[in-house]
Amino acid sequence: MTEQTIDLTNCDREPIHIPGLIQPHGVLLVLKSPTLEIVQVSSNTHKIIGRQPQELLGKLLSELLTAKQIKLIHECLSEDFESMNPLNLFIKHLKKRLYFDGIVYRSDTVIILEIEPRKVKEKTDFFDFYHQVRGTITRIQKAPTLLEMCQVVVKEVRRITGFDRVMVYRFDAEGAGSVIAEDTDRETPYLGLHYPPSDIPKQARNLYTLNWLRLISDANYQPVALIPVNNPLTNRPIDLSRSVLRSVSPIHLEYLQNMGVTASMSISLIQDGQLWGLIACHDSTPQYVPYKIRTACEFIGQVMSVELANKEASEDTDYKMQLKSLQTQFVESLSQAEYLLDGMVQLKSELLNLVNATGAVICSSDQCVAVGETPSPEEVHALLDWIKPQFQHSLFETRSLFLDYQAAESFRSIASGVLALEISKLSHNYIFWFRPEIIHTVNWGGNPHKPVEVLLDGSLRMSPRKSFDSWQETVRGYSLPWQKIEIEAVAELRSLIVGIVLRQADELASMNFELHRSNEELDSFAYIASHDLKEPLRGIHNYANFLMEDYAEILNEDGVAKLQTVVRLTQRMEDLINSLLYFSRLGRAELIRQTVNLDELVQQVIATLTISRPQNEVEFRIPQPLPSFECDRTQVNELFTNLIGNALKYNNKTEKWVEIGYIEQELGARSKELEESKIQNPKSKIFYVRDNGIGIPQEHLEKIFQIFRRLHGRDEFGGGTGAGLTIARKIVERHGGRIWVESTLSQGSTFYFTLSAEPTA
Repeated sequence: MTEQTIDLTNCDREPIHIPGLIQPHGVLLVLKSPTLEIVQVSSNTHKIIGRQPQELLGKLLSELLTAKQIKLIHECLSEDFESMNPLNLFIKHLKKRLYFDGIVYRSDTVIILEIEPRKVKEKTDFFDFYHQVRGTITRIQKAPTLLEMCQVVVKEVRRITGFDRVMVYRFDAEGAGSVIAEDTDRETPYLGLHYPPSDIPKQARNLYTLNWLRLISDANYQPVALIPVNNPLTNRPIDLSRSVLRSVSPIHLEYLQNMGVTASMSISLIQDGQLWGLIACHDSTPQYVPYKIRTACEFIGQVMSVELANKEASEDTDYKMQLKSLQTQFVESLSQAEYLLDGMVQLKSELLNLVNATGAVICSSDQCVAVGETPSPEEVHALLDWIKPQFQHSLFETRSLFLDYQAAESFRSIASGVLALEISKLSHNYIFWFRPEIIHTVNWGGNPHKPVEVLLDGSLRMSPRKSFDSWQETVRGYSLPWQKIEIEAVAELRSLIVGIVLRQADELASMNFELHRSNEELDSFAYIASHDLKEPLRGIHNYANFLMEDYAEILNEDGVAKLQTVVRLTQRMEDLINSLLYFSRLGRAELIRQTVNLDELVQQVIATLTISRPQNEVEFRIPQPLPSFECDRTQVNELFTNLIGNALKYNNKTEKWVEIGYIEQELGARSKELEESKIQNPKSKIFYVRDNGIGIPQEHLEKIFQIFRRLHGRDEFGGGTGAGLTIARKIVERHGGRIWVESTLSQGSTFYFTLSAEPTA
C-alpha cells in the first residue's frame, strides 16, 4: 500500500476483485466471445496442463478440449451456467489423460474458464451427493431454534470437510461479526467472541454475496500472475469477482497467519439478498477440498439460508402476535378519534409496547406530546430537523444516535436508540421512539482498535491484529438493537395510519361539500325569504299607520294602542329581517383585502360611537398602537364597531372603560382557548376588546354567538336584534380566524379574536 493516512475505510477501498493473480491449485483461461480464443492465461499452465502460457495465447480452446466439451461449454453459457457447473473436463493430446472440474462464466465482455485437477474416481455423482447431504438437510430442518440449527450445521460441515474448526459467523447491522456456533477440538474456542467490521471489509462482504463458497487451501501459497497482466481486449485488469481461484488480499492472508490458520473455507449465508453471515472453516494445515465436497457444503449453506427466515419467524411468533394485537388497538382508537394526535395520546402504554421503547414523542404540526422518558422539547425539535433528511422510505433507526448526531451525547442515557416514523411530511406528522443506553461488556477476539502499525520509515500500514485472545471492552452509547419485526410493525403502522387519515379525509371532504352546498342553499333561502317578507311587512306597517291617521276619531284608546303595537312589532320585524339580509350578504360578498392600519380604524370607530352616544362617559384604553393588517376594511370596521358598541351598551358602571389591544403569541397562553389559538396560528396576533361591564354567565358564553339570541329583555340596555355577535363571528371566520369570550359576571368581559393574514407592519 502507498504511504497515506490510513483508517478503517482503507480496507474497504482495497481492489480485491482485480488482483491480477490466482491461487496455484488451478488454471484460469480468459476467452474471447464467441470464438473461445484464448486471450489471457495464468502463468502456471505448464505445471498443471503441460502447455506453456505463450503456446496457448491466441489459440482456440478447441486445441485443448474435444468438440463435445466445447459444445458443453456453449450450452453452459447459453443457459443457467450455475446449474451446469462444474463441468467434467479433460485435456486432449496428453500422454496421460488428466481430468478436471471446470467452471465457466461471463465477466464483462469475456468468458472465463477455471479448471482444477481431480481424480477420476472423484467425479460428481448425484446419488453420492444426495446420500451425503440428505441426513444433514433433515437435521437442519428439524432443529427447533436458530442457534440449534447453527450448531447442527457446524458439526455436519466439519464431518464432511475434515477442518479442525467450523463456525457460524453472524454479521450485525454495523458490519461487525460474532461467532454464534462452533465445533472444534482446538484448545482456544472462539464461540461468543466479536470481531470488528474491518476484519471483513465492505467490498469483501459484497463478494461473498456473489460467490457462495470461497476456498484457500494453503495460506502460504505463492500467487500466480496472469499473462498478460491486463485483458488485451480492454487494457484493464480482469474482473475476478466471480472467480473461484481468485488470489486473496495479502492483508487477509496475514490475518489468517496471525490466527494460526493455514487452510480456510467460507460458505455464504444469504437472507433477502443480503449477507447474513458465514460458515467459516479453519485448519492449521493445508487442506484442499475436492469440488464435490465443496458442492455439498455450498448446498448446505443454501438450505440453511432458506431456513434462517423460518427459524427467526418461528422464534418471533409470540412477539408478532403481541404486535398485531397492539396494531389492532391502534386502528380502533385512531378510527374513532377526531384528530390523529388525540387518538395516539390515548394509547400511551401501547405506543411504547409496540417497539419495546421507554419513551416516545408524537409530533403533529408544531405540537409534540411526550410519553415516558424522552429528551426535552427543544432537543426533540432539533433532532427532528436533523432526522428529516435521513429518512429512508419514511423510516429512520439507530441504536447509537450520538455517533452520527453529536448533540445526542447529552441525552444518550435515555435516548441512545431512536426509531422514527414519518407519517406525513406535508402535515408534519412524526412519531419517535427512544431506548436508553445499555452499558455492557463485549468479548472481542483481540483488540479491535489497533488496525494500523507504524513502519520504520514512519509510514502507516493497515495491519491485521496479531492477537486473537479474548479482549474485553465496556461499550457505552448503544441501546438494545431494534428488531426486524419491530421495524416492520412500525412500517405497517404507518400504512394503517395513512389509510385511516385518507378515509377520514374523504369523509371530511364529502361533509365539507355537503356543508358548503347546504350553506349556499341556506344563504340563498335567507336572502330570498327575507327580501320577499319585507314587501307584505311594509304593507302591514303602512296600513296600520293609515288606520291611525284616517280613523283616529272613530278608534278608542284601546284600538289606537293596538295599532301602535302592530306598528312597533312590524318595525322590530323589519329590523330582524334587515339583520338577516345583512348576515346572508356577508357570507356571499367577496373579501376585498388591503393593508389596513387598525390603530386608525379603531380610533374612527371610537369617534363614531362617541358621537352617537354623547351621554356616555367612557374611558377608552389602547395599551399599545395596533398593527397594520391585511383584511377587508369594511368588515373589520363592522367587527370592531359591534364589539366596542356592545362593551358600551352592556355596562351599568358609573366609571366605564373599554380596552382594545392585542397579545403576542410568544407571551404564552392564559386559557384553553388562547392555547388552542397558539397551536393553530403560531405566528398570528390575538386581538381583544375588554370592558368592565355587566359580564356574562358562564352557561351562556357559547349561546351569545347564536343569531337573534339575547340574554335580556327586548327593551333592556337599549334593545337590539341580537345579531351583532353572530355577524362578528361570521366576519372573523371569513378572515380565517376564531372568536371567543371570557367573562366574569358583574366584573366584565373580554372578547378575543384572531385573523389569518400576517401583519405588514
